[in-house]
Amino acid sequence: MRDAEESLQVGSQNQNQESPKKMGFWGLLWTPILWFKMLSEELHWSFVLGVVVVYGVSQGLGVGLSRVSTLYYMKDEQKMQPSEAQVYFGIIQIPWVVKPLWGLLTDTVPILGYRRRPYFISAGFLGVISMLVLSLHKKLHLGFALLSLMAGSAGIAIADVTIDACVTQNSITHPSLAGDMQSLCGLSSSIGALVGFSLSGFFVHLIGPKGVFGLLSIPPGLVVLVGMVMRESHVHNFTYRRVSEKLLDASKTMWTTLKCPDVWRPCLYMYLSLAVSMNINEGMFYWYTDAKGGPSFSQEVIGSTFAVGAVGSLLGVLIYQNFLKNHPFRDILFWSQFLFGASGLLDLVLVLRINLKFGVPDFFFAVIDAAVTHMIGRIKWMPLLVLSTKLCPPGIEGTFFALLMSIDHVGMLSSSWAGGLFLHILKVTRTQFENLWIAILVRSLLRLVPLGFLYLIPRSGPNFSTLPTEMLRTKKGNTILEPDTVEMASLVNST
Repeated sequence: MRDAEESLQVGSQNQNQESPKKMGFWGLLWTPILWFKMLSEELHWSFVLGVVVVYGVSQGLGVGLSRVSTLYYMKDEQKMQPSEAQVYFGIIQIPWVVKPLWGLLTDTVPILGYRRRPYFISAGFLGVISMLVLSLHKKLHLGFALLSLMAGSAGIAIADVTIDACVTQNSITHPSLAGDMQSLCGLSSSIGALVGFSLSGFFVHLIGPKGVFGLLSIPPGLVVLVGMVMRESHVHNFTYRRVSEKLLDASKTMWTTLKCPDVWRPCLYMYLSLAVSMNINEGMFYWYTDAKGGPSFSQEVIGSTFAVGAVGSLLGVLIYQNFLKNHPFRDILFWSQFLFGASGLLDLVLVLRINLKFGVPDFFFAVIDAAVTHMIGRIKWMPLLVLSTKLCPPGIEGTFFALLMSIDHVGMLSSSWAGGLFLHILKVTRTQFENLWIAILVRSLLRLVPLGFLYLIPRSGPNFSTLPTEMLRTKKGNTILEPDTVEMASLVNST
């Protein structure tokens, strides 16, 4: 670890020495190249490549394309009400709630002697098949459509768990680079989402939602390729009779860690901060596309709005990386949560048509709203991700990080279902939006509630250990499987 810190200092000194030669525009271009080079040298190029493929292509690009196509698929093909779509979107995310299951399997149950490669390949094939079913079936029943969407979501979640294990392990062995690794994940995801959202509206208009589902079979195909070219150590002398014992050991380690106040308190805050922030996105989407009460945005405009939101998310990552990554968690969360609640009122201005009274067009105000909201949301999310990596005990990093992320998804599921119920109570339908402003106002006020729970977050920053020293030194989790070095072999070497 000391060698890594020294090399990092040397790298930063080299950057400082070269910066006078790379001033202005070329300096801005050279800085991220040096940053990628530093991460590749410190963490190995295969790790950087894996993050880019899973976060950038599978999650960023794939989710960017699927978000708009799924919205129109539910609205136009399945003829759902906004409250129903809100609930069904929550159901699609259930595979992310059970992420600890995928984490336990990848950490404790190797397949044919490998614990990473087979899960990448399985996740990719699951995504390819589910997207092709949605694309090729003409009149798919709602139940089978939801099942296919859940299968595609499960494929993305399984691949996410596998790469998360690598991120978390490197965050423990290279604590000074924990913020940089989360920035790499955020940058890959945001850039991929920007490309996906930018193309989504155009593709939905050109080939329809089902045609987009056909295109969405490509990202999981790349995940299959990742699994095929991955090189990792073979697990020797493994007997499947010991699987139950290893699962029990992993469960005990997780339970012991969760009982630690330094762990369960931040977990509780993560859940509450998401659960109380009521989600009414589907209600806003139906209003956006309504020809009478709303601005009647086209597919291209909806895609552009999401794309601008991805730009805002990318800006949030850059702001955190360059200005906020070394600040205490609690300080960042206070201001970001406060601004997140205030940004919700922008929707209120739009729905009440106040922007038109000042001569601001709907599209211009909508994209500003999307950019600001996603930027603040990303800044709020980044310190929680960094904190999550510091709560994982050695040996079961991937499993425990998956558990933490599942807590977040339970919070988002609660938020989505609560929003759907509230839209139903307010009688917001496909054509009636008179009470939508009430939902927006209540949601914005609820976003301020997590400020009262900030005492659950440690006062320390990302450069300090969160787990007690005795947990960091424990070797219990390491008995699950011998640690190995996961590398990405090139296509040339694999042939």
